[in-house]
Amino acid sequence: MCDNLCPDDKMQLITRNLQEVLGEDKLKEILRERELRVYWGTATTGKPHVAYFVPMSKIADFLKAGCEVTILFADLHAYLDNMKAPWELLELRTRYYEHVIKAMLQSIGVPLEKLRFIRGTEYQLSKEYTLDVYRLSSVVTQHDAKKAGAEVVKQVEHPLLSGLLYPGLQALDEEYLKVDAQFGGVDQRKIFTFAEKCLPSLGYAKRIHLMNPMVPGLTGGKMSSSEEESKIDLLDTPGEVKKKLKKAFCEPGNVENNGVLSFVRHVLFPLKSEFVILRDEKFGGNKTYTDFETLEKDFAEQLLHPGDLKASLEKALNKLLDPIRETFSTPEMRKLSNEAYPDPSKQKAAPKGPAKNSGPEELDPSLLDLRVGKVLSLDRHPDADTLYVQAVDVGEQKPRCVVSGLVRNVSAEQLLGRSVVLLCNLKPQKMRGVESQGMLLCASTEGEPKQVEPLDPPVDSVPGERVYVEGYEMGQPEPELKPKKKVFEKLQADFSIAEDLCAQWKGKNFMTKLGAVTCKTLRGGSIS
Repeated sequence: MCDNLCPDDKMQLITRNLQEVLGEDKLKEILRERELRVYWGTATTGKPHVAYFVPMSKIADFLKAGCEVTILFADLHAYLDNMKAPWELLELRTRYYEHVIKAMLQSIGVPLEKLRFIRGTEYQLSKEYTLDVYRLSSVVTQHDAKKAGAEVVKQVEHPLLSGLLYPGLQALDEEYLKVDAQFGGVDQRKIFTFAEKCLPSLGYAKRIHLMNPMVPGLTGGKMSSSEEESKIDLLDTPGEVKKKLKKAFCEPGNVENNGVLSFVRHVLFPLKSEFVILRDEKFGGNKTYTDFETLEKDFAEQLLHPGDLKASLEKALNKLLDPIRETFSTPEMRKLSNEAYPDPSKQKAAPKGPAKNSGPEELDPSLLDLRVGKVLSLDRHPDADTLYVQAVDVGEQKPRCVVSGLVRNVSAEQLLGRSVVLLCNLKPQKMRGVESQGMLLCASTEGEPKQVEPLDPPVDSVPGERVYVEGYEMGQPEPELKPKKKVFEKLQADFSIAEDLCAQWKGKNFMTKLGAVTCKTLRGGSIS
């Protein structure tokens, strides 16, 4: 196809559906002379999900436009980003990514022989690259490195040096891969502008940057590997796809933050140039759309029902996922998947029967149903001067009633309207006649006067967002903790506040999809 395209046609294919292009004039200049060399990199951390079809469909566009495309499996980056891929799992996860990305590309008809695949550690451990990392560190400030990674690298008050190195390595990748352009999501923009600034300081050329919009997840926010309800896994069964799409946010007439509509726009239309709505004859029968704008207009005017849109997407999505499921149906691939992403709830499974000389069983913190809450109202308990009675929104239909003994240590003004962390699967119990449906987690220090501070979820967290312990995000909470097993009490013994003010269990941070849970001042405190 590319042999028959003029530079303007290639430009249109390369840039369609992108949110932003940095270096557009240079892009036009290169296309008048030769084919564009572009790369897309992915850090091999959490399991890829269906949102990865968005960059895959753009890679298909790049190849149609005649581009020379490199796909980078950024294994070293995955470790540097706060060890999201532990060193012992790095090779397994990189192999998983390589198989699953290739299966995705084959699913949408992209010829693999036209692509170059490379792992970061194939060149990032070389003498030349390492010397350039040192050279870069001599011209980049800590402030600029932290700012560059703000949307991509996990942010904490006292960041690890590895996270500060991350943006510089991504910038150097452009030079060492010998490309004209880097492609990524708009969340990478700060790293891209950082690269444009720092590469010339080492005598290297400034590159073009092509940015995709961020496609909403099924719950309306960002589609995230760590938020189970927001995404559809590439290996989910048809039944799981149906269940997740049924619960997906798709309000009639609402085209904002609509993950169902966005997937149709950014994946299905670029691949097929049309989308068929399947519906009963009494509702008008099937309808074929040849452009997204018309489909969006019909949905906005409620001429297209969310149920019909979801059912049609379900069929199209399963058609894309079937070849990937087939690839991973072999014993070898199932073993790779299980080893690369072990189930934390099964890693420490207790042996059947008593074991001699065995230590105590280590409980799994994912058994706790921890969520972000917002205190909507607060009153003194009618029969206890030391208790507050609070209405807390945790993303359910009705707020929960929570009774807490914080009157002596935390003022009503400090609690009302703020975000908190709530343990939601304790057995409800009456406290002086009022049933409490959760426990508000606070940091505290011993001594007189006792200091107490509610835990702080990351800024912009919304009620109902899951709070988990890093490394245990795949486990499932118990519906209700059994009081006799004292699960919370045993886990709570290892809760603490670290020097960087992050809430932790055994040195691993409490997290939401937006970052670490913290407290304001109580370093070294306990959590209860």
